[in-house]
Amino acid sequence: MSRVIDYFLAPHSPWTYLGHERFAAIAREAGATVRPIPIDLLKLFAVSGGLPLSQRPAQRQAYRLLELRRFSRHLGMPMQVEPAFFPVVPHAAARLIIAVDEADGADAAMRLTGALLRAVWEQQRDIADTATLTAILAEQELPAARLARSAEDDIGARYDANTQRAIDAGLFGAPSYVIDGELFWGQDRLDFVQRALTADRP
Repeated sequence: MSRVIDYFLAPHSPWTYLGHERFAAIAREAGATVRPIPIDLLKLFAVSGGLPLSQRPAQRQAYRLLELRRFSRHLGMPMQVEPAFFPVVPHAAARLIIAVDEADGADAAMRLTGALLRAVWEQQRDIADTATLTAILAEQELPAARLARSAEDDIGARYDANTQRAIDAGLFGAPSYVIDGELFWGQDRLDFVQRALTADRP
């Protein structure tokens, strides 16, 4: 029976970017089912003690940049650690992932998530911009109509429900991976995700 992974993500998170493709490969190798769940990090931070980047102490902001450069080099991933369009309001992109998941399935939503993350952290594109989102849909061979669908109220309600689900589950950041109720937080915990997915194999 396929294992199920609840993948709580934010389409503007650098840590989600650094882990996304590795996570997708690990899940494929294990034959696991991934449920992509975009969440609102600011709402999550409000109840978990996290701070928006601009409100963090200077030394923490400096170390974050060091870690991003360190992981980028270690993983061999291109990364603009201070991209032109960041911070960026992520809600339109998050809702677009939900709309694509609904209409085209989780695999398409995962591909779109990867494209959105690359747009921010490799290509320095503005994922809050409607024209950018329309272009990314076209690049992923997804219908432009998904953007209009993403603006509808019930998609927004699902986004809110995703965030509340994360809060109820005790999450405090993204990416977070939940397998059989067990939380793994951060792209640097993917080794443990892989072990959890293979633990029951002979």
